[in-house]
Amino acid sequence: MSVKETVGKWWRIALLVILISVSLYALFAPGGLMGAGEDPSALEADDNATEEVGTGASWHNLAFGLGLDGGARISAPPVGMMAEGLEPETENPRTDLRSALIDELDLPPEDASVNFDERVGTYTAEVYDDNVTHDEFAAAASTVDGVDITADDVEDGVSDETRDEMVTVIESKLNEAGLAGGRAYDTETLGGEHFIVSEAPGFTSTQLQSQLEERGSVRIEAHHPGDGNMTSETVLEQDHFTDIGSAEWSNEHNAYIVNVLVVSERAPDYQNRLGELGFLDEGVGRCDPGYAQTGMDVDEWEDEHMDDWDDQYCLVTVSEGEIVSAHSMGDDLAGSMRTGDWANSPNFVMTSQEREDAQQLSLNLRAGALAAPLDFGNAQVFSVEPALAEQFKQWSLLIGILAVFSVSGMVYVRYRDPRVAVPMVVTAMAEVVILLGFAAAIEMPLDLAHVAGFIAVVGTGVDDLVIIADQVMDEGDVDQRRVFDSRFRKAFWIIGAAAATTIIAMSPLAVLSLGDLQGFAIITILGVLIGVLVTRPAYGDILRKLMTEKR
Repeated sequence: MSVKETVGKWWRIALLVILISVSLYALFAPGGLMGAGEDPSALEADDNATEEVGTGASWHNLAFGLGLDGGARISAPPVGMMAEGLEPETENPRTDLRSALIDELDLPPEDASVNFDERVGTYTAEVYDDNVTHDEFAAAASTVDGVDITADDVEDGVSDETRDEMVTVIESKLNEAGLAGGRAYDTETLGGEHFIVSEAPGFTSTQLQSQLEERGSVRIEAHHPGDGNMTSETVLEQDHFTDIGSAEWSNEHNAYIVNVLVVSERAPDYQNRLGELGFLDEGVGRCDPGYAQTGMDVDEWEDEHMDDWDDQYCLVTVSEGEIVSAHSMGDDLAGSMRTGDWANSPNFVMTSQEREDAQQLSLNLRAGALAAPLDFGNAQVFSVEPALAEQFKQWSLLIGILAVFSVSGMVYVRYRDPRVAVPMVVTAMAEVVILLGFAAAIEMPLDLAHVAGFIAVVGTGVDDLVIIADQVMDEGDVDQRRVFDSRFRKAFWIIGAAAATTIIAMSPLAVLSLGDLQGFAIITILGVLIGVLVTRPAYGDILRKLMTEKR
């Protein structure tokens, strides 16, 4: 028999062997199938890496979820309201509408945003403050030409774009904080309410909530003499910064500093605005070191203390609504801004007297700002202690081993024929190996629900193989390939129909956001597909080879 004929005859078994080989490589090869695994030496060199957090033992590439690794999960809705389909009739619609919301509602800049929908050519305005009513929102937006809305046009919640941005920022915050395996995703309840789900292996619920409560907003305010009193103006916001450095001590500034760049699109406007406010001339060096009380809420400080200071020109760094530092414009920087040279290389230094504040400032800038706060009053919290998760992991392994031995024993007792029983058990275990390899390849965090799915796959897999064996053997001895093929086709129709029924039944659980049930359904559906498409046909070929005399 030629190679081509051999491959054509046994290609199902060859496919099964290939999939098992690829799965074993994904499970145990350093770096995983895509080479995305973490380098242990790199982790040792990273002082910020948390020792208690990991994505699995060093000898395999499996990642574990909260149930098997410990950690916390918080599911909370974003705070906000929005109005869609707006068409402002101004020269700068987006800027004018956002400015109206900030000014009319007396909001900090991070609590209002306006996005343009290119598909329909309209704007969506959002406010992230639960103290604002629908009537107030509508009245503030209606001060802009071309916008005429009522409270009925205002909806609770935030836009899809904002939720996607929040998910990205939360994942970035968790990973920037040295947390391996942290993830976030958006989920929708049956009632249509959206929740942002954040998972952090190795964290307690209190630690995770502390991370999520910090929105990471950073801005620079220019405090300067106004019409007879001191006034403030936001001159740089979160998205104006790039190339964020780490916190480090500076002898020149006698403080901890974070080096950043101002984005090129904003640098000329910032430079010009400081000149208009007087920072580049009479304001040089005119910020008293005791001007701002660090750690105090900036709005509260401005209400209580701003009028106590006269003729100050201070650039105040505000993070999470609190004052981090206040400093004056230096001679050299003012000179380069007057000539316009600074905008060509817009370096910027943020300072802090406390290392912790500087590190948090750097983290907030790198991770980005969380667009809207989360409503922890309506949050759902789930946490598992690492020690308990380790017990779950050990018990899951033990249950898996018992399941294998139980199935193997029952199969042998039923058939008493190694030609039938051994390939049946090996083929069923091959499904589990392929599923584990798939999970390792895509870095799927395995949880208790997935373990239940694996056990279900073993059970349903062996059940299908029993149907094949019974259908083939119950009608008498098989000594011809033609007879075997006829009986095998009848059995395959039965298991194919059963597989279709299982997939249809599990599909809603896999698609809907039903927590851990989703993981169970996904593993079960994948196992059924692998069984019907790969392992059941391969078992048929093996059984045909062993049972027929005429080949």
